[in-house]
Amino acid sequence: MQNNKNIIILFFTMIVVMLGFGMIIPILPFYIKSFGASGAALGALMSTYGVLQFVFAPIWGSYSDRIGRRPVLMLGVVGNAIAQLLFGLSTELWMLFAARALAGILSSATLPTAMAYVADSTIKDKRSSGMGIIGAAMGIGMVLGPGLGGLLAKNSLSLPFFLAAGLSLTALLLIFLVLPEPPKLQKPQEASTRKPQLSEMKQALLGPLGVLFLMAFLLSFGLTNFESIFGLYTADRYGFTPNRVGLTLTIIGLISAVMQGAMTGPATRRFGEVAVIRAGMIGSTIGFVLMTQATDFLQVLFTSCFFIFCNAMLGPSVAALISKRAPGGQGVAMGLNNSFLSLGRIIGPLWAGLVYDLHMNLPYLSGATILLVGFVISIAALRPEPGIMLTAETHLDSSA
Repeated sequence: MQNNKNIIILFFTMIVVMLGFGMIIPILPFYIKSFGASGAALGALMSTYGVLQFVFAPIWGSYSDRIGRRPVLMLGVVGNAIAQLLFGLSTELWMLFAARALAGILSSATLPTAMAYVADSTIKDKRSSGMGIIGAAMGIGMVLGPGLGGLLAKNSLSLPFFLAAGLSLTALLLIFLVLPEPPKLQKPQEASTRKPQLSEMKQALLGPLGVLFLMAFLLSFGLTNFESIFGLYTADRYGFTPNRVGLTLTIIGLISAVMQGAMTGPATRRFGEVAVIRAGMIGSTIGFVLMTQATDFLQVLFTSCFFIFCNAMLGPSVAALISKRAPGGQGVAMGLNNSFLSLGRIIGPLWAGLVYDLHMNLPYLSGATILLVGFVISIAALRPEPGIMLTAETHLDSSA
């Protein structure tokens, strides 16, 4: 019961963090256009968060191993509140970049710490479900964020960000007053006394978890090709308004949340994380291609929903597999996972913005190519046996 309460608090915290991120998506293309900027500028702005998150996420994950999950989680939530407030007060393009940079430095502490908290609090065969709940919270934030952003943008482009800042302070109070430090299921002293550096990330990529970290990068690159350019793409090609962009992303986010929260656990227990990853990669590839063929709102909605339906369980499945196979601290492992996700968020939007200025379909076609490469790599190099053996052993233990 206590653990359920803690998961609920983490669930709410991640909703709040992703709410602010989600509200930006339907509004940002119109911000960019008001400043006379192009797709390349939009991609650079979206990548700013990823650059700083890439650097700081493993550091926060390592600190959470050493000083505890609660203080690092609170720091991340405070950073999110300040960044949202500054975003709402921005009147020039450079101010948006500054706010995104601050968010990347501080609020990037929330996701790896929340995942490490779940890893500390759950047994291995329940961990995919726990990661799925965190993923569902992020999905719900992406549901509410675009909807609120598009709706409130009618009156003020700044109001949604002030709301997000207030909700972040509410999450901070809940963590401070109610959330306990999780039990120390693992205490890898050596791992928690060092800050992960870029050289460690290179070693991690060449180590036993390297294929999984590569999967994290590829899925993030592909997803951000969709997310970063969607508002500008639909505004230019179909004449979407912020409201319509927000409505579409709300429906997409709802599907993502349901898939991650309700389907990740059952699917991975039945088929294993590796099978789910492979299916998600090939399905997302097909979804990308279908989106370039849409001609009206209903077709945009259908093809986008198909893409998210296939893509939604990729992140939680990769994170859970990394957690199960991690030889060291959970905080370090989740921090490294988040850094490879961040690397995808850096390169993906930059690439999408640049090629969008050449042809608006290129971000989606290149995303399809990257995810197809990920599918081929998963077939060739990602072995499902450890997960299958774990499931079999769990069933034997329960039957005994």
